[in-house]
Amino acid sequence: MGALIAMLVVLGVVVPLGASKEQLSTRECENLGFTGLALCSDCNSLAEYVKDQELVSDCRKCCTEDSDDSISKVTYSGAILEVCMRKLVFYPEIVGFIEEEKDRFPSVKVQYIFNSPPKLILLDDADEHKETIRIDNWKREHILQFLQGKVKRASAI
Repeated sequence: MGALIAMLVVLGVVVPLGASKEQLSTRECENLGFTGLALCSDCNSLAEYVKDQELVSDCRKCCTEDSDDSISKVTYSGAILEVCMRKLVFYPEIVGFIEEEKDRFPSVKVQYIFNSPPKLILLDDADEHKETIRIDNWKREHILQFLQGKVKRASAI
């Protein structure tokens, strides 16, 4: 059994994730807990730790192909950190970011929405919603690192 799982993991890494793969809609992916920022290489990592092939398959249907030229260079003009104020007690890392680090990012706004799981809503130059990423289990330094790499610095006026 273990050898079979190992073989499936290897096959999951080796099998190309090309254009022939089935894609789910953004809404379907969000309902499954995946967002548009999941890279297909993340699904390969997931396969190493999670033995649920259906979950890994769903991940691959919702992921974005890895590309040094496209994904890593995508930046956003701003972001909204959306969270439920009543649930903040369960997310001390997010509280720490909001209280101690958020001011370093003037283009990031905090929005308290009842019953919303913690997430970053990434915005384009027209302040339109482009991507959403759940940050439930992120540490403060992960939030900082992500925002530093993906959100443009606000220009001084």
